[in-house]
Amino acid sequence: MTKRITAILATILVVTLAMVGCTPKEKVVTDREGNEVKLPSNMERIISTAPSNTEVLVELGLADKLVAVDKYSSDIDGLDKNIEKIDFLNPDAEAIIALDPDIIIASGHNKSGSSEDPFKLIQEAGISVVCIPSSDSIQGIYEDIMFMADITNTKDKGQEIVDNMKKQVEEIKTIGDTITDKKKVYFEIAPAPSLYSFGSSTFLNEMIELIGAENVFKNEKSWISPSEEAIIDANPDVILTNVDYVENPTEEIKARKGWENINAIKENKVFIINSNTSSRPSQNVIKALKEMATSVYPENFK
Repeated sequence: MTKRITAILATILVVTLAMVGCTPKEKVVTDREGNEVKLPSNMERIISTAPSNTEVLVELGLADKLVAVDKYSSDIDGLDKNIEKIDFLNPDAEAIIALDPDIIIASGHNKSGSSEDPFKLIQEAGISVVCIPSSDSIQGIYEDIMFMADITNTKDKGQEIVDNMKKQVEEIKTIGDTITDKKKVYFEIAPAPSLYSFGSSTFLNEMIELIGAENVFKNEKSWISPSEEAIIDANPDVILTNVDYVENPTEEIKARKGWENINAIKENKVFIINSNTSSRPSQNVIKALKEMATSVYPENFK
């Protein structure tokens, strides 16, 4: 009898150990902001809080797993038109928790202007939140894409996206490197009277350099609010803008008082660049890069 009980206990132990061995191992990752995050064993319900992240997730083939996105993602191709849209500047934690997401892929923009973590209550409810701050380089964008691919088990597709981006960047850089007549470019991302542009340490500045041109504010750092006098004194050869919320933005620039002697205005070299592709750090920055190249050097990039 004792032998029989011992045999039964041994069998139970073996089965238990086998079941433990089959249990998915919890994965802990360091997100792009430097936080350690425990990932869920299943990732069937995803919320994206920024258009750049949404674009990457859709390209990774995960559109069907998205249960909600930020309101600015509504124009992204491939999304269900009836998908829940959330204002992440003022997120409703209860409404988000009610959607029962496995993970939230957040952006650094969601935390700007707030002293408190907008996802604190959501994390306390046991929902994983990873944060991806806006990258300031194309290399950073590659790494953002691979991070999302890694945590969603779509690594092969992520590598394919990144490899395709690198190939196109190299093609443009090869031509850009041959250009010796470096045109001076002013890129406007907010119009008068509150002018806004950028200097170094931004992926847009890197893109200007890749096409063989020179940012007139290359000696400034990050995002800046230049004066009209500084732009006039810089005398850009080409003006680019991605402003899409004023009527005819290129004509508005050309009509500004005091700007008529700027080379770009005199030579009619003022061009609009797609706002979404040039402002969202995703694989679609390549589209903006090509637009910038053909606008600044149409004779070199055909």
